[in-house]
Amino acid sequence: MTEIPARQGPLSHIRVLDLSRIMAAPWATQILADLGADVIKVERPGAGDDTRSWGPPFLADAAGQPTRDAGYFLAVNRGKRSVTVDMAKPEGQAVIRRLAEGADIVIENFKAGALARYGLDAASLRAINPRLVYCSVTGFGQDGPRADQAAYDFAIQAMGGLMSITGERDDAPGGGPQKVGVPIVDLMTGMYAAVAVLAAIARRDQTGTGDTIDLAMLDVSAAFLANQSMNWLLSGRAPKRGGNRHPNIQPQDVFPCSDGQLVLAVGNDGQFRKLCGALGRPEWAEDERFATNSARVRNNPALTALLSERFREFERAPLMAALDAAGVPCAPINSIPEVFEDPQLRHREMLRHLPHPVAGTVPQVVSPLRFAEAALRFDRAPPTLGQHTAEVLAELGMDEEAVAGLAAQGVI
Repeated sequence: MTEIPARQGPLSHIRVLDLSRIMAAPWATQILADLGADVIKVERPGAGDDTRSWGPPFLADAAGQPTRDAGYFLAVNRGKRSVTVDMAKPEGQAVIRRLAEGADIVIENFKAGALARYGLDAASLRAINPRLVYCSVTGFGQDGPRADQAAYDFAIQAMGGLMSITGERDDAPGGGPQKVGVPIVDLMTGMYAAVAVLAAIARRDQTGTGDTIDLAMLDVSAAFLANQSMNWLLSGRAPKRGGNRHPNIQPQDVFPCSDGQLVLAVGNDGQFRKLCGALGRPEWAEDERFATNSARVRNNPALTALLSERFREFERAPLMAALDAAGVPCAPINSIPEVFEDPQLRHREMLRHLPHPVAGTVPQVVSPLRFAEAALRFDRAPPTLGQHTAEVLAELGMDEEAVAGLAAQGVI
C-alpha cells in the first residue's frame, strides 16, 4: 500500500477500517479520526450510511440547494474517507479484506454473526492480520438470549433503566418517563468503543497481537447508571424519577427567578453556607435541617420551598452574578444557539467551519480534546458518498482500469 495521506495528532500512525453506520460505532471512529487516525469508512454504493438520509435538515450546496447529506450524518463522520463497496459481492469482500490487511483497527456494528457469511468477521480478518484489533458493537452482545435482536438508542434507554430515572415524577405536572435529548447510549457506547480499541492497541504494542472486542449497548447503559444503580444496590430502594433534583446532593435543582430560571448546583456544605450568605439568609446554614448535605437530602422538600420563594425575589442576571462572586455554582439554561454564543466556547473554538467539496464549508462541533505535544487538526469534513473510493483503491495498488472494472460490476 502507498503511504497514507499526512495526518496530525496522537493517532496519526493508526489506520481504521470503519464498517459501521448510524451512530454508536461511527461516533467511536470519529473520535479516532479527530485524534489523527486515517479512518476509511466503507459504505453501500448508491445509498451510503443510513444517516445520510435522516433529515431534514440537509446540508445545502454552494447554490443553496439541499444535498443528500443530513445533519445527522454530518455530526458523526468528520475526518473520515468514504469508500463505496458492496460487501455482498465476492469482489467487494476481497477489497475489504485487502483494506483489513493494512489496518490497525476494524470497527463494525452489524448484527451478531452477520459478517461471518461474508468472511469479514473477527476470526476471518484476524487470520490474515493477527495484529488487527477488531471491535464489534451490537445492541446486546455476541451471545446471550437477546444476541440476535436489533437495537436502537431509544429502546436501550428504556430497557437499560435510564428512562426510569429521567423526567419529572409521575404525580407532578408533565410527569412520566423521558429519554435524554441526545442518543446518549449511542454516544457512550462510542466512547467505550474508542477506549477499548486504544487499550487493545496499547496491549498490542507489548504483545504484538491484536484482540477481539465485544461491546453491547445494553451493557453500556447498565454501566453508566453509576450512582443510581449503586443507590439501589446499597439501599434496596429502586431510584425513581425526580425531575431535575439530584438524588444524593442538595440543593441541586432548577429554581425560578422573577424573570427566568437558573440551575443551582451546590456540591458541599461550604458552598451551601456561601449560598445562604448570598441570599441574605445565613441562618439557614445553621438550621439543623440543612446544616449538612445528608440533612438537606432528607429535608429537601422544605429546603426547596424556602429557596424557591427566595429566588423569586431576584432577577436572574444579578443573582447569578452574586452567586458567581460568592463561589456558588450556578448556570443559565441555554438554548443550543446560546451555547455556541457563550464566550468561553467561542474562545475555545469549539464551533468551526471546515472546507467541503460541495457546500463550500460545513459547520462542525469539534473534539474537546487538547494536546500540548500532538495538536489536533480539523481539516477533513464529513465525506460525500464515495468521495475517496478511487484514492483508497489506488493506495491498494489498483490502476484506473481495475477501478473502472469494479465500478462496471457495481462493486463500488
